[in-house]
Amino acid sequence: MGKNFVSNKDETVRMFDNDFLEAFSRVHFSIPIIIYLPVIAVLTYLSVGVYNLAALTIAGLFLAGIAAWTLTEYILHRFIFHFPAKSKFGKKIHFMFHGVHHDYPSDSKRLVMPPSVSIPLAVLFYFIFLAIFGQALMLPFFAGFILGYLFYDITHYAIHHFNMHNKFWLAIKNHHMLHHFQDEYKGYGVSSPFWDVIFRSNFDKK
Repeated sequence: MGKNFVSNKDETVRMFDNDFLEAFSRVHFSIPIIIYLPVIAVLTYLSVGVYNLAALTIAGLFLAGIAAWTLTEYILHRFIFHFPAKSKFGKKIHFMFHGVHHDYPSDSKRLVMPPSVSIPLAVLFYFIFLAIFGQALMLPFFAGFILGYLFYDITHYAIHHFNMHNKFWLAIKNHHMLHHFQDEYKGYGVSSPFWDVIFRSNFDKK
């Protein structure tokens, strides 16, 4: 595999001159869990205790939300995080959003999405799903969507910092490592290679 990075050690680079902004560009991997697990619990409680949705309805919408996240993850990674910026400003924005991760792929404080980015995105998706599903049906769907996001974030951290021996997890890890060290324009799925197979952005079997 080629050396497509600056450093593969657990070290970082400063992105902002301002200390306040710099602090918000780093996050411990446990923070998304602390923030979003209670949100999932509240959404699930409202689905059952307030809107009295049927168990099958909740389960179906919950699974649909997880599936929707996997597609969202793929789209964000392929078309936003790897947008081929041409201008100096565009390249700077790209570096802040994702380029820094490819330069320092083992930086443990920049492997999960910081709340300064994930919370505004969550609010945006909340209102999108509210408009599509209405209040009651949106709740379990959004809960599943957020759980999918959490799985993605923690999986991404684990890929870069945990030793994996299970065949399933090794396959996911190897898929993402190829994205980093062989071809960054393939293998956009992090938590699953499913959409890479569907959209033909997977790696050659050889």
